[in-house]
Amino acid sequence: MIKTLFAVLLISIASAVQAQDEISITIKDHRFAPAEITIPANQRVKLTVRNEDATPEEMESVDLNFEKIIPGSEEGVIYIRPQNPGAYHFFGDFHQDTAQGVINAR
Repeated sequence: MIKTLFAVLLISIASAVQAQDEISITIKDHRFAPAEITIPANQRVKLTVRNEDATPEEMESVDLNFEKIIPGSEEGVIYIRPQNPGAYHFFGDFHQDTAQGVINAR
């Protein structure tokens, strides 16, 4: 009985860890594409950011409390913690006039 309960617990934990959405975004010409993305509310999300520019960009969000430098012609990964429904702004710190976006949690 205990072995069965332990097996069920392990499967539940493994399912919870794997239950994560993955979203990709691109930086090109100092702009994010897409500039608006939607993620599931209350769920951890893996955001892969590909920088197609030759220069680095620092993707930052005060709302979501993250910042990450993505070198030119490379990619980086940002994990977004589960969020309540709402709109969360992000920007490129090195090109704030053009690199702007919104993450909508629904």
